[in-house]
Amino acid sequence: MMKKTNIAVLGYGNIGKYAVEAVQASPDMQLAGIVEPAGALEGSSLAAAQAHNLVASIEELAEVDVALLCIPTRAVPDVAAKILAMGINTVDSYDIHGHLADLRIKLDEVARRNHSVAVNSAGWDPGTDSMVRCMFEFMAPRGITYTNFGPGMSMGHTVAAKSIPGVENALSMTIPTGTGVHRRMVYVQLRPGTDFNEVAAAIKNDPYFANDETIVSQVPDVAMLLDVGHGVNMERKGVSGSTHNQLLSYSMKINNPALTSQIMVAAARASLKQKPGAYTMIQIPIIDYLYGNPDDIIRHLV
Repeated sequence: MMKKTNIAVLGYGNIGKYAVEAVQASPDMQLAGIVEPAGALEGSSLAAAQAHNLVASIEELAEVDVALLCIPTRAVPDVAAKILAMGINTVDSYDIHGHLADLRIKLDEVARRNHSVAVNSAGWDPGTDSMVRCMFEFMAPRGITYTNFGPGMSMGHTVAAKSIPGVENALSMTIPTGTGVHRRMVYVQLRPGTDFNEVAAAIKNDPYFANDETIVSQVPDVAMLLDVGHGVNMERKGVSGSTHNQLLSYSMKINNPALTSQIMVAAARASLKQKPGAYTMIQIPIIDYLYGNPDDIIRHLV
């Protein structure tokens, strides 16, 4: 029988819950357990996690081949470095575009020393959208690509808004205005005694929001607004050789955490086929993400 890859899921929030489902649906993987600090879960989430071998630390799991880091982006650098040092592969969905190249370089050193592999920014943007942008670039080397997100919930921006002192709950919606320009609509539910103006200013100054038009609104109950749907439309107008007006387009409408987690699971599979080091998705052969015999995949898809 084929030996299945043992997967640990760190974090049982929006992405972590879907990651568990994606692992269980993969014929070449099995869930080693869920890692979440004691007291972080309650109610139905706690019961579900306990049913899947909930532990407070990855060291409590007997055997782990790959850890899916379903945790806030800003926690990824330290957590990934620690797990890579244990000789365990990591996959994250780090989403701060301007910092991810430096993160890869930092984790590459750790992974090489400890004979492990990190796949960084394994989401849909950055991630699979990055792969499409690369294809657009070699199909039409000269030109301009516009990436338009949404409308939909940005998980990274929402987590950032929730981290502001005084915020009980938050939702950040990304609204495309065209040509790669976006508006951030942030809805906050505040704790008693919190100054809304201070919260709004802190959100607008956060690096997640500082480069976009950001509108912050106070609401009584964020849960009444929540919808995890999202999407993207990418367009490139460029030149192939000396031929102008090559128009390329890619779009999708998706459940954000479900797609992110599925991509992370595919990246976990790909991590097992790489030499030690840290990689972004565009550095890995696309066939490595797929389950099955490579020759059969080629016959089916090429």
